[in-house]
Amino acid sequence: MNESILNTIKKMLGMDAEYTAFDTDIIVHINSCFMKLNQLGVGPEIPFSITGKNETWTSFFGGNGDIEAAKTYIYINVKLVFDPPTSSFVVEALKETEKEYGWRLMAQVEKPVEEEGDEGDE
Repeated sequence: MNESILNTIKKMLGMDAEYTAFDTDIIVHINSCFMKLNQLGVGPEIPFSITGKNETWTSFFGGNGDIEAAKTYIYINVKLVFDPPTSSFVVEALKETEKEYGWRLMAQVEKPVEEEGDEGDE
């Protein structure tokens, strides 16, 4: 899990890690996704961002391996804005998958509310 965030997303997009012509564009879109994840309560309390290939998934997850789906969520978001499919059916399927992953990630990180004790138990 200690791999480069940028290189992972580039690989998922079908790009070689050494090809850097679109790195700035991809970084901007990845950081937008981190903002969305932060608003969903996923990831570190302080919004996370990357500047290049040196930031790793470990630095984002911080030991919280139960939110691995964030990788797919980020990929789908970047794919839709950076290299959208030509088929409207595929676009809609990706949008639905993105919504589902967003909901599931948010549900995964929600902390259950502790029940208050009964008034008469003391």
